[in-house]
Amino acid sequence: MSEESRSGIGEEEFVYRAIKRLRKPPYRGIHSVFSGFNQAFKEHFGKNPIELTQKMAGEGKIVTRPVKGGVMLYLPEDAPQPQKGVLEKILGPEEESA
Repeated sequence: MSEESRSGIGEEEFVYRAIKRLRKPPYRGIHSVFSGFNQAFKEHFGKNPIELTQKMAGEGKIVTRPVKGGVMLYLPEDAPQPQKGVLEKILGPEEESA
């Protein structure tokens, strides 16, 4: 009997539940290592979650952001948005200070 049929939850659903249930306000995501997610995934499915989370991120199902010691995992609607205008500030003319 596979882990999925025994627990009634697949790998992707496990990732979604982990993000929703392990995050602590005001944070909108979880740290893959410090939250215990990686270890729990390994215990439940018997494999490393990195390949799955990278695949899910590539498909736009989750968003990952590299951080010290691992990655942050977010649901797409909760992921931080990059600041707009940064490229223009870098490449544009230098502003004079008052």
